Amino acid sequence: MKLHHNNQDGLNIIKAYTENSVSINEEIYARSVIVQAHYLESAWAPQSIDELDGAAIRELAKLDTEIILLGTGQKQRFPDRRLFVPLYDRNIGIEVMNTPAACRTYNILLEEGRAVTAALLID
Repeated sequence: MKLHHNNQDGLNIIKAYTENSVSINEEIYARSVIVQAHYLESAWAPQSIDELDGAAIRELAKLDTEIILLGTGQKQRFPDRRLFVPLYDRNIGIEVMNTPAACRTYNILLEEGRAVTAALLID
């Protein structure tokens, strides 16, 4: 599905997504990514919800963000809540949703000027 948003101020905007990729600005990624307004990690280790572990969450906890949208692939799947303790300790909110919903929500919050992070699992 294509999403239409203007790319102002050099922001990382999610332009489209498919079952096995996400398009950020003009690049297509077929692996899991972390995306913020001015930061992109295109080699985030977990490639599925089953690979999401404490190390991956601790990596997210180091980011300067107020909320993380965890896209769990085409289906919404909930990991063990205990994994999120490093986020709770830093007062970072976490919302778990399927990846298409995370992409849409990221763009909306980005347009509102929120400090948002999308951690997108592409499976």
